[in-house]
Amino acid sequence: METISGITLLVMVFGIIVFFVIFLYFIPINLWITAIFSGVRVGLFELVFMRIRKVPPNVIVNELITATKAGVQVNTTELETHYLAGGNVPLVIKALISADKANIELDFKQATAIDLAGREVFEAVQMSVNPKVITTPKVAAVAADGIQLIAVARVTVRANISQLVGGAGEDTILARVGEGIVTSIGSAASHKEVLQDPDKISKLVLSRGLDAGTAFTILSIDIADVDVGANIGAQLQSDQAMADLKVAEAKAEERRAMAVAFEQEMKAEAQKAQAEVIRAEAEVPRAMAEAFRNGNLGIMDYYKMKNIEADTSMRDSISKGTKGKKKGDGNK
Repeated sequence: METISGITLLVMVFGIIVFFVIFLYFIPINLWITAIFSGVRVGLFELVFMRIRKVPPNVIVNELITATKAGVQVNTTELETHYLAGGNVPLVIKALISADKANIELDFKQATAIDLAGREVFEAVQMSVNPKVITTPKVAAVAADGIQLIAVARVTVRANISQLVGGAGEDTILARVGEGIVTSIGSAASHKEVLQDPDKISKLVLSRGLDAGTAFTILSIDIADVDVGANIGAQLQSDQAMADLKVAEAKAEERRAMAVAFEQEMKAEAQKAQAEVIRAEAEVPRAMAEAFRNGNLGIMDYYKMKNIEADTSMRDSISKGTKGKKKGDGNK
């Protein structure tokens, strides 16, 4: 009996301890007392309901105490809603307190919207107080005289709280500034003008309102460095000359090919004409024989024709011999 009573007593003590732990877990009395002494009105059952809704009461109450002590008006419902939406409650409260101390207009709804949009709301408040300097990558542009210039700029920006949700980021600022540098250098008549007064680039780029639609306000654009690059104009002229030379060579080759084709065509025509002459000469004996048979050509006519051919052949031989002698005399 004594053993059974001892076991029963141990079970009862263990049960009481477990009940006490569960009670303290669902009813955080110490947190409730801390809130009361901090001047924050939070109901005990409200803390229990936070546990049921899987919202950590210590996070909500501690941040509510911090905000109340800093003079920022928020309530537990707003903090719970933002936590359940996946927001960072401590970061939002920290941003609200920093904005209030820096006299920056930022309410709880706007801060939570910025946080849920994926932007660092506290970093944005800090950037509103302490502007950030962004260094652009090297931007290459060509002046009107064909000389390439490579510029690096430093852009001082301040966060625009009202444009953080839906506004473009740093990449857009860098792209717009780079475009402005290219335009301003390209409009310069000579690269020497840019080297003498780089501030002209800054003024021209800054006057274009490049921060429109972005989450930043551009305070200044300073040209940090300008280097002279390649002579792009000379390279383009050289490339154009080479291209013109290749075109001229192609046209000359085309004319040569046409001349060769024309020569071959003329040779073919000459060979064709020669073949026609040979065929015509071959028809002469046949025609003479036909004339003899028909009585249209007599034997005397035939001899006269032969005498004429012999006379012509002799004259040709004499003429060729005379020309040969004259050429031999000239060689001597």
